[in-house]
Amino acid sequence: MVKILNKENTILNKFLAQMRDKAVQGDSMRFRRNMERVAEIMAYEISKKLNYKTRMVETPLGIAAVEEISDKVVIATILRAGLPFHQGFLNYFDDADNGFVSAYRKSRPDGSFIVDVEYVSTSSLSGKTLILVDPMLATGTSLMLVYDALVRRAGEPEHTHFAAVFASEQGVDYVLKHTDTTKCTLWCAAVDPELTSKSYIVPGIGDAGDLAYGVKL
Repeated sequence: MVKILNKENTILNKFLAQMRDKAVQGDSMRFRRNMERVAEIMAYEISKKLNYKTRMVETPLGIAAVEEISDKVVIATILRAGLPFHQGFLNYFDDADNGFVSAYRKSRPDGSFIVDVEYVSTSSLSGKTLILVDPMLATGTSLMLVYDALVRRAGEPEHTHFAAVFASEQGVDYVLKHTDTTKCTLWCAAVDPELTSKSYIVPGIGDAGDLAYGVKL
């Protein structure tokens, strides 16, 4: 199942526009904050799909029945571009466990690349709800490799929510092809039509990690 948030006009579009706009995106602090804002909106939407239980809360004047999330949530991200996106989810799911994965592209002489998962740190995922966040879903290869590495290390989640700010149509198709759609949901703020030969999303935004934290060597 795929949920694309910008199909409906909301304040989300303002944040996406600022992330895309080359006259604005150079402000790295604003770029990071906009990524957080998108994550906060997406976290709210994902929360509607979780399981809840009733808890009785004592107020100064009586007792209130409150519905609270009963799922055990783990938020995981791919370093480094995913950090502000991760923080936005953590702002809302503030009692969630967390996972971090280091993955990077190794270029080949012919211009193609492979993705190497170098480091995985996470709590147990068995029977929990995993929210795996990556701001850019280009080919989908990195996301699936990271997901497989997390499952091998920490067990299989009850349900996985994949979350991306910008995705390509190719990346969306790849994720749907390589996951059980009864146990996985893909959330995208926007889906763009093209990929370059170097797997940049078009029109996209450029390199999210560089925009958030400076150009890497």
